[in-house]
Amino acid sequence: MPLRIDKFIWCVRLTKTRSQATELISKKKVLCNNVHIKAAKEIKAGDILSLQKSNAWFSYRILSLTEKRIGAPLVISFIEDITPEEERQKLKDYLASQRTYQHLGTGKPTKKDRRHIAKFLEGDDNSAVDT
Repeated sequence: MPLRIDKFIWCVRLTKTRSQATELISKKKVLCNNVHIKAAKEIKAGDILSLQKSNAWFSYRILSLTEKRIGAPLVISFIEDITPEEERQKLKDYLASQRTYQHLGTGKPTKKDRRHIAKFLEGDDNSAVDT
């Protein structure tokens, strides 16, 4: 029973939505048996899927197919994670380096920051009215 690769990626929870799975495939971030494929490619048990997350490639062996999205505890009966440890370490290193570049005070303000800003602006407006 062959199954579309984009649907399978979504069914075994490698992506949150089927459109995300299709987008990964169209951006050539998914390999089936070390070959770039299209979303309509039909897969079968025994195939090797490789997905790129950030700068690391994660590999999975397909054990069996499913047409319906399954719960997280059942995923291990449909795919086997065969990702090398150095790829996992590559992702950990990448995420750690990204955290060092995120400086305090940059980016979107937190809820606490917004309260401080609002309080400051309210105080500023009141002082302008008083003078």
